[in-house]
Order: sequence, then structure tokens, then C-alpha cells
Amino acid sequence: MSDTVLRMNHITKRFFSITALDDVSIDLYRGEILALVGENGAGKSTLMKIVSGSYPSTSYDGDIEIEGKSVSFLTTHDAEASGIEMIYQEISLNPELSVAENIFLGRLPRRKISWFIDWKKTFDTSTEALKKVGLDVSPTEQVRFLSTSQQQMLSIAKALFRNPRILVLDEPTSALTETETETLMSLIRGLRDRGISCVYISHKLDEVFNIADRITVLRDGHVISTTLKDKVSPALVVEDMVGRKIETMYPKVQVPIGEEVLRVENLTIPSRIPGKNTVENISFKVNAGEILGLGGLVGAGRSEVVNAVFGSLKKVRGKTFLYGKEVEINSPRDAIQYKMGLLTEDRRVSGFVGTMNIRENISLASFDKIFGKLFIKPLDEKKYVNTQFQQLNIKAPGTETNVLNLSGGNQQKVVLGKWLMTEVRILFLDEPTRGIDVGAKVEVYNIMTELAKSGVAIVMISSELPELLAMCDRFIVLYNRGITGHFSRKGITENKYMEAATGVLQS
Repeated sequence: MSDTVLRMNHITKRFFSITALDDVSIDLYRGEILALVGENGAGKSTLMKIVSGSYPSTSYDGDIEIEGKSVSFLTTHDAEASGIEMIYQEISLNPELSVAENIFLGRLPRRKISWFIDWKKTFDTSTEALKKVGLDVSPTEQVRFLSTSQQQMLSIAKALFRNPRILVLDEPTSALTETETETLMSLIRGLRDRGISCVYISHKLDEVFNIADRITVLRDGHVISTTLKDKVSPALVVEDMVGRKIETMYPKVQVPIGEEVLRVENLTIPSRIPGKNTVENISFKVNAGEILGLGGLVGAGRSEVVNAVFGSLKKVRGKTFLYGKEVEINSPRDAIQYKMGLLTEDRRVSGFVGTMNIRENISLASFDKIFGKLFIKPLDEKKYVNTQFQQLNIKAPGTETNVLNLSGGNQQKVVLGKWLMTEVRILFLDEPTRGIDVGAKVEVYNIMTELAKSGVAIVMISSELPELLAMCDRFIVLYNRGITGHFSRKGITENKYMEAATGVLQS
């Protein structure tokens, strides 16, 4: 494995006054899986956007070598021509086109004589590409109707279709199920066996230690360490990532459980398929200071449940009770008035407004606090926002910083700050740690603990089973449109959870 395929030498990248990468050098060997880890904002994605041509060679210092030859990429097409494909964390497909058209985007095959598109070849080849990643969808299906995990697998199929010699994967499993993740792991191992080199960016250290040959840690734009996987422990990698020891990964504190805050009865939510429902007649409650885990596999209806209760998704029927009194919640505006908050599954789509700065995003749900007779009261807005900015330890030059310039973990804090500013009493957390680093995860867990101490009722959804089991006081598990498991913190195990989530254990 001494044959160097990629060498990045002394890369320095600045965004105005901020240095994102400072004299970074890495090597990638033929047939190797190199894991690139670090906190959000450490520079991982920036480094890979340089090698993929997303940032042109004129925008940074340093040089890149492919198999010993110096290369210069001005566009992503230049990188692709050198055999480099990147699968981005944020899915970049055209939702208006079909699955096959996305796979062949810009490369649709033509008939020899007429130069019309050869649709038979397009669909046949696309079907084979989909089989390789285990994605069972029609090549004619419009991408907008695919789930997030299906779109991610399609992105992977699209990249592999182009036969890269270097494949860069940025958080590729953040939206995948366990089965899809294992399929991807097998695919990557197969690529390694064929001599294809991979750079694997992930916050999930169990995946990193499962798949990688070497691990490179970035922190604050510097390379901290590069080590063979077998020569380092997860604890040491975490220490390199955050610059300190993390004594407790899940800082769960038992707090007194108070009175019932929220009760939902006979909730039924329609699915996209006419005549069918996502969930039917489910009921649950959550008390003050309690963290209720809402479990189930992807597609079981977890996100739909919290969105329906919050009023952002229509329901067929169902009653909502707050402190024992029935209320009508038909829109997010109603929910906000009742001191509810919803941290959504995809913060970029529905968590914040990308064209706004930190101040504007945090104050979005609190106009009743900051609005005067005709205009926003800027001094009041600044006071309330600064409180959240400081308490959540958001890493940014100031509250006027555009939210898109923040790391994923700090973006998540901004969304949390939006709800905390409303003095929320019921908080739905849908995948609150997706796509954020280890250090930021611990900060989110600490925020949850402090909210529970103050009597906030929390409903938590997470596809990361260890964090769900560690942070919640009680659990309900969804399967086949209903609840198949009710568990206390002491009565649940991973096996019992999975039995309920797969329908083996019935409620």
C-alpha cells in the first residue's frame, strides 16, 4: 500500500480573514480507505472540496499531485477527468429529473444514427447501477419522490457509475438505515479490493474503525495526527479531535419527572399513497422533565408524528392535550403559541433560513417578544439573541455572521437557540446530532439535560441507537403504523428495541 495515488502538499485556504486550512498535507495510497475526522469546522469538507475542484486552484495555496504528477483543478469537471468523484454530505441531485437522468446527467447516451437519446440503454444501465448499491427503485421514478436515504444511495450509485479511481465520501451514512449502511460498507470494501482509493469523512467513529485503514485527524485547520487504525483507540481519536479528554459521552442526569405536559390520543396521519396511513390511532404522553425516545426504523413514521403534533403536517384525526386540557394545533404558529418547538430532521431545509444571519434566525419564532407597534425593536432583539448566543457558546465572530458560514454543530445551536428564545416548554428533537461532531454532540446532550432540569418535556428521535438509549427516560417504538413497544429506561435493551422496531416484539 506504498503506492501514493493522491498527495496534497501544504494546502492553505482562507475565507476572508478566517483561515480554514493551515499548511495541511495528506497522502492517499492505492487501494486504501483513509478516514478524515475532526470537529465541525475543522476543515475536512473544505480540504475535500479542494481536491474535487469545487474550490478552484486559484483560491488556495499549495499543490496537488495525482500519481506523482502535479494537477490543477479549476472546476469539478477537471477533477472528474482525473478520476476523482465526491459524494457530498448535502445531497445534490436534480429533483425534477428521473433517477436515470440524474445518474447520466450530462452524459445521456445517443443513438448512432439519429443522435436522439438512447432511452433503452439509459434505463438498462441505470438499473444495473442501482442494483450495485441495493436501491430498489424504478429508473423512471422522479427523484423528488424518493426518501432522503434513497436519494443518498442514488448519489452513491451516480458516483460509482463513473468508475472513479479516487472516491471521496462526506458523511455518506448520515441519512441511511442500518441495512443501507452495511450495503455501503460492503461496496467500499469491494472498491478497495479493486484498487480504488477512498477518503471517508464521518463523525461516526464506529464506522471509521470498521472501515478505515488509516485515520487522519484535523483540528482548527491543522493535521493533528495520522495513524494506522490498529494503532489507535477511539478515545485517543476523540481527544485529538476536540483537544481535550471527554470524560462522559452521554451526560445524562436523572431529574424528577413532573406532571403530564403533553398527551396525544388516537393520532392518525395519512401517507403519500392514497387510501393508506403512515401511523394509525397511536397514543402517548410526555411529562415535565422527561425525555421520551420516539423509536423505530427509517420510514416508520417518527418524523411524521412530531410534525403532525406540531401542526406542520396534516392529520386524519387525533387529539392533543396540554396540561390535561384539549387544544387545537393546526399550524406551527399555533404550536409556538403553546410554547412548543420543533428541531427538524434537516436543518438546511426547514431549520434555518440560509440568506439570514445568526441574529435573524434565532429571533424568527419570537416576534411577540421583539416586535413593537410597527417595527422590530432592535435593542430588545439584540439582548435576547445575545443571551442565546453566549449561553449556547456559538462559535462565530458575532450574531451578524451568515448562518451558512457556520459549521454544522453551530448551525444546530442556532436552531436550538431559536426555540429556547421562545421559552419553550415542549421540545421535539428530530435527529438533533445528525451531521455534527463528537464535541458538538456532547454540548447538545448537555443542553437537553439542562432543559429537562428546568421542566421542559422533550421528545427525541434518533437513528443512533446508543445515544437514544443513553439520553431518554422512556421509549415508544413504531412499526407497521402502530406502537409495538413501550419501555422504561431500566427495561430496554438494544435487542428489545430492535425486536420492537422490526415487528418481532409486539406491544
